[in-house]
Amino acid sequence: MSERDRVRWEERYQSRAAPPVADVRIPAVFAPFENMFPTGGQALDLACGLGQTSVWLARRGMEVWGVDISTTAISRARDLAARRAVGDRCRFDVVDLDSGLPAGRPADVVVCQRFRDRRLDQTIIGRLSPGGLLAISARSVVGAGPGPFRVAPGELTTAFDQLQIIAAGEGDGEAWLLAKKR
Repeated sequence: MSERDRVRWEERYQSRAAPPVADVRIPAVFAPFENMFPTGGQALDLACGLGQTSVWLARRGMEVWGVDISTTAISRARDLAARRAVGDRCRFDVVDLDSGLPAGRPADVVVCQRFRDRRLDQTIIGRLSPGGLLAISARSVVGAGPGPFRVAPGELTTAFDQLQIIAAGEGDGEAWLLAKKR
């Protein structure tokens, strides 16, 4: 990631308050499928931000590794995990995903909310355990104007067509996909 982008994310997280303890949740687009998320195993949360999804997964019983470019976000994610008494099931690290996905164990769940880097698609698929769940969302041109970091119509379903697609949607400027590795 460029230094300019890293600073922009750092400033964004520094300007936000730490999330309240009650603000631990699954991303809204995946809420109707909450029961499909495992209650044990390994999870990888890419571009985890302030850690709400990571902590939600840990509270379900998963061992979670959250990564983000912002040191402020990672610090606040660690704090949130400690305040929700799941700090022992969460690991948070500063990682620049422009350098690729960090090496690690296979994951039963990979979550990637509002972050998209096409170069990581095959690595994400490879990281999933057999039967592993991918939950990914990104900004979309569908229902919004073109802009940076927006995916084209059908991009997520095409990129992850090797997986068994459970559900997908596009609209209101967001695209999302829930899929399992066969």
